[in-house]
Amino acid sequence: MATKDEPTEDSDEVPSFYEEEENLKILCNFLRTNDGPAVREAIEMEKRVQYLKGEKLVNFLVEPKKGTKWPTNLPKFTSREEAIEVCKDLCRLQFMHRSEKRGKGDLAVSRVRDFDEAGYFTWMYEGDKTFSHMMTTVLIGGFLFCTCFPIWPNFLKIFVWYMSVSLLIFMFFLVTTRGVLFLFVWILGYDFWFLPNLFDESLNFTDSFKPVVSLEKTKDGQLMYRVGIAVAFSSFCYWAVTQPSEFDGFIAAQGDFISDLYKGTLLSDMSQKDKDEIDKPKMASLEDLLKTLDSDDQEEEVLSEEDEVAALLDNLVDEEELIMGDEE
Repeated sequence: MATKDEPTEDSDEVPSFYEEEENLKILCNFLRTNDGPAVREAIEMEKRVQYLKGEKLVNFLVEPKKGTKWPTNLPKFTSREEAIEVCKDLCRLQFMHRSEKRGKGDLAVSRVRDFDEAGYFTWMYEGDKTFSHMMTTVLIGGFLFCTCFPIWPNFLKIFVWYMSVSLLIFMFFLVTTRGVLFLFVWILGYDFWFLPNLFDESLNFTDSFKPVVSLEKTKDGQLMYRVGIAVAFSSFCYWAVTQPSEFDGFIAAQGDFISDLYKGTLLSDMSQKDKDEIDKPKMASLEDLLKTLDSDDQEEEVLSEEDEVAALLDNLVDEEELIMGDEE
């Protein structure tokens, strides 16, 4: 059994492991994930960056936050001294650099390069870019694929149309359902939202679906508004029950609207033949060409007749001038 003064096997393993730059990259890949230490965003040299305080980084390395899954291929730190030495290596190898705060959300590169727990450090290492490169490739491929839409086969165009219409209808019903549920519960004095962060642009894709629901008591002073909305909603329900023919007509119209939307005939001013032949090159038929030639011949004949009339008028004028000259 090791005594207090004797170094343990794990304590010897940590410094030697993180002496290699590749192992530091593995550590930084973990620190840059959502399981890593919390970071803040700021502007440095006209660029948005992420930074954290040196003390928080050391605290995380020594004692990770609750629920953090530490990678099995990384040895854990057993003391603050080991964590500080690794942080110094991160600064030396430019995985991060020290910054100075000039104001709220405004940073500047510090002239002091050494690591200090009291300083602020900005990440220069952006983490593993494999996923980012893959998504960029998918984005470029998707863009090129969309630009080739005119030469897509007809079945693929129909599939994309159906998918687009289905997504549009799904989003419409989702937003409507969220609003109706909020209205019902709000009348009772509570703010209830299904997927409250769904349209929060500051969150990533997965966080937009967390939490699933939220329920809070409404603020004071909204009683009259809730009563007014309750009366309006009750009036609508009374109208729907007492005027079934009008309400049924409204429902039928919505069904026809969705049906026309799927068929592509909602705002159509083209015949079915034009739709089927929309991708075919526009070439005039032989009959159209002959008609064009005939119309050109007729125009030439009309022009030649006008020329003859003009020539006759000129001859008459010339003859009259000659007769007038002989009489004189």
